[in-house]
Amino acid sequence: MKNLVIAVPKGRILTELMPFFQRVNIVPEDAFFDSSARQLQFSTNHAHISLIRVRSFDVATFVAFGAAHIGVCGNDVLAEFDYADLYAPVDLKIGACRVSVAQVKGAGDEADSSTLSHIRIATKYPNLTRKHFESRGLGTQIIKLNGAMELAPNMGLCEHIVDLVITGSTLRVNILVESETIWEITSRLVVNRTALKTNAKDIQPWIDAFQKAVV
Repeated sequence: MKNLVIAVPKGRILTELMPFFQRVNIVPEDAFFDSSARQLQFSTNHAHISLIRVRSFDVATFVAFGAAHIGVCGNDVLAEFDYADLYAPVDLKIGACRVSVAQVKGAGDEADSSTLSHIRIATKYPNLTRKHFESRGLGTQIIKLNGAMELAPNMGLCEHIVDLVITGSTLRVNILVESETIWEITSRLVVNRTALKTNAKDIQPWIDAFQKAVV
């Protein structure tokens, strides 16, 4: 390949990912570590490899449509989009968290999702959420939000939220409690299937290198 593009997520997962790049000997240019840098694509110590830094949800899209060849994202993102062109060969065992259902603390049975026949939910995971509840025979009204999820039940927007939970501290501050865990999450190395098929000799060694780098 003339150019191999690796998509990495911004934020917490990127911090946990950096030791992997050290182990596989991919060293980004200095600007990659400069918080004031405005660029989104970065060169590395390999002339044919560059990194792009995007939102975690967007990693899957960049790789699925071939704009990047390799990426790192959570299996929550893979479940939400279910792109046929994504192959996830390596569980990196980082970014551990969960997708959970939460409700107002003390709401009681009237907000217990296990006792309802229809449920209104705010989430950034509409597809994953709908599949989960409809598999249990529950009708769902999904309200798509991209942030401030914890406000929704207390403001009367919905009875429940489905959101990413790491420690649960944000839920507690907003007087919410987890009622159910839908999905346990870790971050995966993902690869574009077509790119792997047509450039296996260039991509497979990196898959193998990341697999060996998993501690």
